[in-house]
Amino acid sequence: MNNMMIGSAARRWTGQMSSRCERLTSLHRQQYTHGIAPLCLNYRSHATSSRNDSSSYVPRRAVMYVPGNERKKIVKAASLGCDSLCLDCEDGVALNKKEEARATIAEALDDVEFGLTDCGVRCNAIGSGVEEIDLKTMLSRNKLPQTLFIPKVESVEQVEWLDNVLRDILKDRPQQSQLKLILSCETAVGILALRRVCERATELSSEPGSRQRPAGLLFGSDDFCADIGAERTEDSREILYARQKVLLTAKAFRLQAIDMVDINIKDTEGLRLKSEEGARMGFTGKQVIHPTQVPIVQAAFTPKPEKISWATELIAAFDEHQKSGKGAFSFHGKMIDMPLLLQAKNITEMSEAISKSRPH
Repeated sequence: MNNMMIGSAARRWTGQMSSRCERLTSLHRQQYTHGIAPLCLNYRSHATSSRNDSSSYVPRRAVMYVPGNERKKIVKAASLGCDSLCLDCEDGVALNKKEEARATIAEALDDVEFGLTDCGVRCNAIGSGVEEIDLKTMLSRNKLPQTLFIPKVESVEQVEWLDNVLRDILKDRPQQSQLKLILSCETAVGILALRRVCERATELSSEPGSRQRPAGLLFGSDDFCADIGAERTEDSREILYARQKVLLTAKAFRLQAIDMVDINIKDTEGLRLKSEEGARMGFTGKQVIHPTQVPIVQAAFTPKPEKISWATELIAAFDEHQKSGKGAFSFHGKMIDMPLLLQAKNITEMSEAISKSRPH
């Protein structure tokens, strides 16, 4: 009897896992079909694309928060050469300045020249009571932001609500006005729900009439620490699991992974080391809160010339060996296989995307 029960449970578990794998594989097929392929397969610069072309890749090495109620800071930020700006209506704005912030952001979208910088906006959390008026106001002008940052995402129901609201707000806009979504994970519940949220957001983005497409995941480390009652330490060991969970989920769904902010704006050497650590882990960018952090972070997430040279030579050598019908080969003293080739392609295509988006 016990063996029969164990066998039955095992069959149910196998069936459930098979179904989940088929579902995730289906989602990945949708991602390839709709241009959200791995970086080594689909790097395309947004510099040559229309402002809201959802198929283009937008480098976000540094994502800088700018208080939405301070127009002077918005204007200054637009001239910094930062890859991505987040005009903020949430944590960076006092409660009595929320209305001013959303109106100022809407005006800035129309009349501030952001050039090659990805211009994004952040509404208040879904469930806060002001998120809908945030979205309606900030998306009411002639020019739309390229990116929409959604804070404190915790459930499938939130992304379903967002998809419906965006359809309604943008119903009179051309269909190509599809906003790129950066979903922020900042709570324990959010970490646990991350896979389901990404699955549902990806499904919704592929449905006719959807006005959003997931582009990245962002880790809100300070809110997360507050939520779980952890004390922040210099080595951030207390948030390592959550940080890696955000990274792995982003990679599984072919999304950008944006690392945590460093609030110590005077410690430039510490920022450099943390940025380089994040890049080695696989993050594609990092949040910043001050103009002086931008060049340090963007340099850390930019492939070094020697790495670009190595990658270019490796790809050329691989192509030559393929033409001659040879399999594995030695390059600079190491045996080369497919994972190393993919790393090389990631490096060259990342470099190309950055060069196109920042030709100067």
